[in-house]
Amino acid sequence: MSDNCNCGCGNHTHHTQEESKYDFVIAEYGKAMSDEEVAAKVKNLIENKVEENNTIEVKKQLFNCIDLTTLKCTDSEESVMRFTEKVNEIDDRYPDLKNVAAICVYPNFAKIVDETLQVDGVEIACVAGGFPSSQTFQEIKVAETAMAIHEGATEIDIVLSVGKFLSGDYEGVCDEIQELKSICGEKHLKVILETGALKSAENIKKAAILSIYSGADFIKTSTGKEQPAATPEAAYVMCQTIKEYYQKTGQKIGFKPAGGINTVNDALVYYTIVKEVLGEEWLTNRLFRIGTSRLANLCLSEILGEEIKLF
Repeated sequence: MSDNCNCGCGNHTHHTQEESKYDFVIAEYGKAMSDEEVAAKVKNLIENKVEENNTIEVKKQLFNCIDLTTLKCTDSEESVMRFTEKVNEIDDRYPDLKNVAAICVYPNFAKIVDETLQVDGVEIACVAGGFPSSQTFQEIKVAETAMAIHEGATEIDIVLSVGKFLSGDYEGVCDEIQELKSICGEKHLKVILETGALKSAENIKKAAILSIYSGADFIKTSTGKEQPAATPEAAYVMCQTIKEYYQKTGQKIGFKPAGGINTVNDALVYYTIVKEVLGEEWLTNRLFRIGTSRLANLCLSEILGEEIKLF
């Protein structure tokens, strides 16, 4: 193996044959997109395609793709129970509306959600693995993931080890994801790239490829704890990567924007990117999620034509 390291880490000595495998995986998925190219394509999509999706039917679809999220330091068993009971209410109040896709909480609340949730088809998602920074021992990440599943979680959201990624330790990044996916088994593992910290389209694409290669069922933009959170440009790069992977393997990976989705129009932008890049078949909550709680009231209000403050 040559001494010419192309990961940008500046450390030639730590590169092994094993790590060159990851460079090969990255190289297999096409050329990197420039930030300027991505910005131009996103601008074009927003200007020309979003408005046609501004319909009640699409807003109903969006509501059904929400990972309804509470990740506050003030969360308690009582507050999470009330939060979950409101999801139960949706089936009673709005029987013609498909419910949200999931309730997303900290791992210590998985059991409360599991015991309180009375409606079918709503997943219990937990953030785990040292969320939101991913800075803890791998053994802790493993234990937290396993305990969340034991307590009732049906999906796990973890954060990519951004520090390792930016240092060029692709093997460390991938080994972590693979180990956590092995604990999840058939349950969905969503890998949060924290795109605001990755900064460039090139880095976002590399991180997306490595996450998918290592077993991610979904790739997700952000924790919502770092700024900037989700951006349409990051979403575009991630969806393009999912598309390339699907074209090569036939395997469909899900996409989840999260963080900073404050309006229905923001959600429509992400919906439009998924629709235009990946196609209609991705527009179900099996492959498309939106991480937010604010959006639920806004979507309901627009669907029903009156202000709703359920959440």
